[in-house]
This record gives sequence, C-alpha cells and structure tokens, in this order.
Amino acid sequence: MKVALLTLGCKVNQAETVALESALAQKGFQIAGLDEGPDFCVINTCTVTAKSDYQSRQLIRKAARAGARVIVTGCYSELNQKAVKDMDGVVEVMSNKDKDSIINVLNSNSSESDLSFLSSPKTRKRAFLKIQDGCDHLCSYCLIRIARGRSISVEPGRVIEMVRNAAEEGHAEVVLTGIHLGLYGGLDAGIERAGLVSLLKRILKETGVRRIRLSSLQPNEIGEGLIELMQDKRICSHLHIPLQSGDDIILKRMKRPYNLNTFIKKIELIHRKISDIGIGTDIIAGFPGEDEACFSNTLAALRDMPFSYAHIFPYSERPGTAAADLDGKVPAGVKKERTAILREIAENKKISFIQSLTGKTLDVLIEGKASVNGKHGFKGTAGNYIKVFTAAQEGILAGNIEDIRVCGGYLDMALGVL
Repeated sequence: MKVALLTLGCKVNQAETVALESALAQKGFQIAGLDEGPDFCVINTCTVTAKSDYQSRQLIRKAARAGARVIVTGCYSELNQKAVKDMDGVVEVMSNKDKDSIINVLNSNSSESDLSFLSSPKTRKRAFLKIQDGCDHLCSYCLIRIARGRSISVEPGRVIEMVRNAAEEGHAEVVLTGIHLGLYGGLDAGIERAGLVSLLKRILKETGVRRIRLSSLQPNEIGEGLIELMQDKRICSHLHIPLQSGDDIILKRMKRPYNLNTFIKKIELIHRKISDIGIGTDIIAGFPGEDEACFSNTLAALRDMPFSYAHIFPYSERPGTAAADLDGKVPAGVKKERTAILREIAENKKISFIQSLTGKTLDVLIEGKASVNGKHGFKGTAGNYIKVFTAAQEGILAGNIEDIRVCGGYLDMALGVL
C-alpha cells in the first residue's frame, strides 16, 4: 500500500510525521508522493495563523484530487473536526492525542496479507524527537493550548531510548522538540522534575549521539545551568528564543511572561558565555494596540540584539483567543508594511552574522550534495544553525560532522573549506 505524508507547521508536527514514516516503512508500507498515486494520504495540519488554516484546507483538497483517501490530524483539524470531516476525500479525522493510532487505521485498511517490516533508507541526518507536548501558558493570541492540551512529557528513560535508536540508525544529530520544550518534566505526574537540564546530562552520559539541538525555548526557561551545559561541544551552539514584541505594553497584552529588559539581559548573558552562538527569534508585527511608538521599540530591539536570524509574522487574529477581543486593531496594509520592514532587517542581520564568522571554524553536519555558482560540493548545517556550502573534497560524506573553516558568504549561506 502506498501512503503519502504531508506536514504543515512546527517541528513537533515534523517530528510526529517522521516517526509515522519510520513506523510505516517498518510495517512494509511504501512512502510515496502525491504524484505517485497513493492509496492514502495523511495530512498533519497547523492552525497557528489564518494562513495555516487555509494551507491545511488546500492540502486536503489537493490530496483528494490525487485520488487518495485522506486521513487528517493536527491542530487545524483538532479545532475544526466537523468541517474537515465533511470535506471531499476525508475518511478519518484523528485527534492529536490519537496520532499514534494512525498506523493502526492504515493497517486495518491494508490489502497486504504479509507486511514484511522493511526499513526505509535513513536519508535524514537529523532526527526530530518529540519529548514534550501541550502548553500551560495563556498567550493571548494562541490557540495551541486548546488544540494540544496541557503540558505532558515523555518519560526520561524513553527519551534516552529514542536518542540511542536515532544514533544507531545513523542520525548524527537529534533535535529535541516540544510544543513548549522548556516545560519538560516540570509538573507531570511520574516524571523526574529536574527538567530539561537533568535530561540533557543523562543524554550526554548515557548515549553516544554526536550532536544535540534544542528547539524553541522561552527566555525565562534558560538558566545558568543550561547555559553552562551548552559549553559541551555535543550540544549545538544555537537557541531559538521568541521575542514576539520589543514593546512592554504589547508584551503585556500578549500575556508573555517577561518584559523587554529581562529578555535583553538574558540574550546578553547567553551571547557573552557561548562564543559564535546562533540566536534566532520570532516577532509578530501589527498586534492589536501596536502604535508607531510600540513598533519603533520592536524595530530597535531587533536591530540592537545579536540575533542571527528572525522569523517575522504579521499578526493573525484567531477566533476564540483573548487577543481577538482586544481593541486597537492594526489595518492590514500597516501590518504588511511593518512585516516587510522587519523582514528586511532580519535578512541583513543574518548576512552580517555569516560575515562575522569568516575565518572561524564551524562544526558542520554534512547533509547532502549541492551546487553554488556552478561549483559542486556539499551543503550542511553548522552547530549554530547556519547553512554551509563547501566544494567537493575527498573524504567528505553525508552524515559526517566536519570542521569547516568559513571563508565568506553567498546570500544566506556560509562558504567554507575543510
């Protein structure tokens, strides 16, 4: 049986889909593209913005037109189950908590009499591992807590097993993901309560994985213990820390658990302690109440802080959130203009960060072949999350972690030599 897998949204969704792909391959299912006539298509949807909702519906319609029987899961379908179920081609809507049962649904519909437990080629060099789900915070603009529920964590021993398996399968890097990763182990019954730092210490001690990367963390969840632990070369020198706004009035309206001064001090501490670290962020443009003064504060924050990249989003009103009822709506044209201004600054900061690395040596996970300006070579991801291209040289293989010296930049990529 052929199964297509389509994913929108966060790294947690990506991790879930990769895990499903691996399980299906082991059961003998053939993973196929939509253009290969799949029997089923599993779509993992997202609802973080109105655009994500629209893209989710688009994928469902596209899969149905391809003739696949469509199974839909994820946050968009979680909040719109009846509407999704009524769409042409949809045969099943699976809740987020029942995603692990998708393989059983497919298996019961399989016409294969003997599933051969074939393994899929291990083409990915980075393994996304979901170790936490749900969120306990009440950000005024977000539906994810409603869609995902309260925070739950994967038992530490199980995480160690997952990391070991990923390393044995040939993954050079594991990415620890969660809807709210910093809540790992905090309040869950039966889970160690020492949190993320304790888990990382166990992974370093009890597994041989070569590199560990953390997904998004809130500034108040990054303490001195984690910063000290990140001195270990096996932990990537990269953190993604959402700012969302550079104005305290807007941060309060967003119900974010920090103010700008606290955020700045944490970024400065991290930047001072970890050399050449890549720090990414998220910013929302045009949140209700964001006047010119508020926007100017966000501009200044983005310009002044040592971010290596930033994801900029126009505010998207989500029905059912507290922010949807706030006054001071920003016109669509103004949101678009502010988003463009912030994105230009973010692009320039990324280029400047890459240029600042010239002459320095980065640990680069080689992920595959690539070509730049007619030159053939390899592309990979550095520990600080910068993409790096190096010309083809003897001994370089996909899956290796190589020390690459940066000799310049090309667009948003570093150029280097072994």
